Amino acid sequence: MTLLSLEGVTKRFGAATALDALSLDIGAGEFFALLGGSGSGKSTLLRIVAGFEMPDEGRVSLRGADITRLPPPARDVAMMFQSYALFPHLSVADNIAYGLRRAGEGRAATSTRVAELVALLGLAGLEARRPRQLSGGQQQRVALARALARRPPLLLLDEPLAALDSGLRERTGLELRALQRRLGASFVMVTHDQAEALSLADRVAVLEGGRIAQVAPPRELYERPATRSVARFLGAANVLEAGRLKLSAASAAPAYALRPERIRLASAAPEANGTEARVTDLAFRGGDALLLAQVEGGPLLRVVLPAGMRLPEAGARIFLEWDEAALAPLQS
Repeated sequence: MTLLSLEGVTKRFGAATALDALSLDIGAGEFFALLGGSGSGKSTLLRIVAGFEMPDEGRVSLRGADITRLPPPARDVAMMFQSYALFPHLSVADNIAYGLRRAGEGRAATSTRVAELVALLGLAGLEARRPRQLSGGQQQRVALARALARRPPLLLLDEPLAALDSGLRERTGLELRALQRRLGASFVMVTHDQAEALSLADRVAVLEGGRIAQVAPPRELYERPATRSVARFLGAANVLEAGRLKLSAASAAPAYALRPERIRLASAAPEANGTEARVTDLAFRGGDALLLAQVEGGPLLRVVLPAGMRLPEAGARIFLEWDEAALAPLQS
């Protein structure tokens, strides 16, 4: 069932078009990620859904009702900002209760709801602290509790893990996904982190120049990118132009995406789906090694090899091969 629908949404800032006739449907109970580089339009899209920006054209619907021109307080939508935007002079409990009190919720009902969220998000014992007395992860949970206080069916998350260090980010992301599953609400997350989007979301939309380049479940998006730009952006796939290498792909396409981890070393030059190349660089990365291999008269290939195997040296001539099934045809 569709919860949120955007139809032909366009937003301009002067001569620049941030969103270009963008249409998208997000389902009830779905964890959805908006992924893209700087200037792709993902944050503008989130702000339009929240009501902080008005589109120049198009329509935004929530549960079938047109909310395009409604102000933020009139929408059944909550937003958690990247900076968390906690009130520094208020305690944890008062930060969580802020929206409930503004909505006129009674004291008893507010206290009960705050206690529920404190327990749900592991904030017990921190209720009287101010934001400056909390760690980054604790501040994030307080901001999330405040956003969830009024039980919105749709929660918007603007780079929710960006302020956390790498060690905390993965664990917090998994906790966020588990929380979304328990609540049954729809989460829409903006991120520039590919691994974050792929590991947390049910579906991912890749934005490019204010348009959706592709929307699909994470595995499909990674293994079958639709265009050259999506292939290069998501996981830095190799793009093989038809006619430049000997390929035995079953379907004719102008180009194919080939993931670095799907390439392996060969003992001799393959007749098809392989090539000879020269190693230009090699980087050990712990669990694997990244190898850059230049094909004479062809592309520079990124190859990911297991770190435990014997690796060629820079300058060495090598043979590379891959399975036909590893080639993903690109539409453009």
